[in-house]
Amino acid sequence: DPAPVVLALQAFELAGDLAAVALPPADAPQAAQQQALAALGHRLRLDMALHDAAGRRIAATGGPLPPPDRAGGPGFRYGPGGPAWVIELPDARVLVARPPPRHRSPLVPLMVALTLIAVVVAVAAFPIVRSLTRRLETLQAGVETLGAGHLAARVPVEGRDEVARLAESFNRAAGRIEELVGAHRLLLANASHELRTPLARIRLGVELMKTRPDPRHSDNLERDIAELDGLIDEILLASRLDAIGAPQAAEEVDLLALAAEECARYDCTLDGAPVTLTGDPRLLRRMIRNLLENAERHGAPPVEVSLATEAGRAVLTVADGGPGVPFEQREEVFTPFFRLAGDSRGAGLGLSLVRQIARLHGGDATVAPQGESRSGFRVVLPLARA
Repeated sequence: DPAPVVLALQAFELAGDLAAVALPPADAPQAAQQQALAALGHRLRLDMALHDAAGRRIAATGGPLPPPDRAGGPGFRYGPGGPAWVIELPDARVLVARPPPRHRSPLVPLMVALTLIAVVVAVAAFPIVRSLTRRLETLQAGVETLGAGHLAARVPVEGRDEVARLAESFNRAAGRIEELVGAHRLLLANASHELRTPLARIRLGVELMKTRPDPRHSDNLERDIAELDGLIDEILLASRLDAIGAPQAAEEVDLLALAAEECARYDCTLDGAPVTLTGDPRLLRRMIRNLLENAERHGAPPVEVSLATEAGRAVLTVADGGPGVPFEQREEVFTPFFRLAGDSRGAGLGLSLVRQIARLHGGDATVAPQGESRSGFRVVLPLARA
């Protein structure tokens, strides 16, 4: 049974630590080490010999003792004069000790007591150690399950210690991975469906151009190609935003100036004060443009854009005179490729990109009609730090 052997080795290790405290350090003069060893041997009534790391004897007291055998490690050595204890000190010195003939060593009761203490500690600590190892084994199984492709794998969170926090971190990471993979699968499935429509129109236009050349067919082809290019751009942008955790180009941006530049391209009004943000100007510009395109495509005049600050955050509002979004679908409109009933315009990615960009900058986008307008969107973003 290896348990008694381990306990005996622990007892010899503890005896070495105690002897190291009683003896001077290894670099002390030999006379000092001899004096300390003689005092220790007299106090314990033991024959003792101290050897350096190379096996050379440094000091000795009492009767002759066998040389240490370092290859055998700490423990009992049998030789002329009876058994002796070989104890390794932490600084690589070796202490050989045994009681004189016909004398009982006080170290024997000490070693028995240390052995009993080690056994009691091992028995008391076993349930705690086993509980920790069991939870770590469960966590390891969860990691292996996730690595095998089962993205729904989660581990139970037990207790409030470091293992519990590690399990919580694993569950959060697994949930994020499952969410990203699911979003990419949905994106690919819907993208393949959405790309078919402009591609089919382009194919039909090419066939018509072969049989009946007409400038109108050429104009239609250009519009279809532009629609296809825009759709591909939105799909790639949505996929890239899913994969990054922060804006890649962070700089101070005047949001009012961006909004003014975009509003100049649409029939809308702008009201507000200059607001400075820290973020990616291209993404923020795309967010405003998508809101204005959504108002132009699905809403009705007048389109009103306002910019203000509330509680240390910038608030961008785009409202129009359209019918608005039904209350029960105010979250669904931010889902990729979602369209309201009876609406076939656009690919359904514009508002999804608006929310992705807002959240990437530490904010959010919601459906929030303002005043008498039934149709409105509200984007809240943190201001730049001073």
